[in-house]
Amino acid sequence: MSAGSPVDAVIVDLDGTMVDTLGDFDAALNATLRDLDRPTVARTDIERMVGKGSMHLLRSALAHGGLDGPSVATVLDSAWAHYQRHYRAVNGQHSEVYPGVVEGLVALRKQGLRLACLTNKPLAFARELLRTKALDVHFAQVFGGDSFARSKPDPLPVIETCRALASAPARTLVVGDSLNDAQAARGAGCPVVLVSYGYNHGAPVHDAGADAVVDRLDALPAWLGSVDRRPQ
Repeated sequence: MSAGSPVDAVIVDLDGTMVDTLGDFDAALNATLRDLDRPTVARTDIERMVGKGSMHLLRSALAHGGLDGPSVATVLDSAWAHYQRHYRAVNGQHSEVYPGVVEGLVALRKQGLRLACLTNKPLAFARELLRTKALDVHFAQVFGGDSFARSKPDPLPVIETCRALASAPARTLVVGDSLNDAQAARGAGCPVVLVSYGYNHGAPVHDAGADAVVDRLDALPAWLGSVDRRPQ
């Protein structure tokens, strides 16, 4: 971000950025695999698989258990139905809001910034999780991985979310936890900040090419305050 480039709105990712949902993924995914008589997946492996949507997670878990290529297609519809049922049952039960998230969202709103949540999680699950964790009150817009024709790391969801916020991409900060978020933001023309925790497919988040990496979401207001926000 350069001097004279103020921020009017912030787009925030959900899983791995605001809420540690690895426990929910673990419970729902492994229940699904047991239903299908497939090998279960260790939590450390799930952490590397999440971030690109539920279908990608299912495909990755099935491949991890030795089911690949055309064989995956034969069970994917059934796997999806089982997964949807199990995730709906556990959504939010094994997850925790990260420290500093609520404080950060409150501070950003006090700065007059418009907030949207953009996640690759299916929209119905995202809305329910935000409601369960009392985070929904902070967001003017919420979009999921099934809200648009493509999902992150494609820039389309970020572009459409900027449009919904009535904010130009160059004046809309994207906040996430992974290369997916950074690539989507860059492709849309948005500045991007990543959190140091979360799920970045096992890769160092500092290598993702963000404008900054913060340890807590409540560090964002101070970081924004260090950026020259004078109008051009």
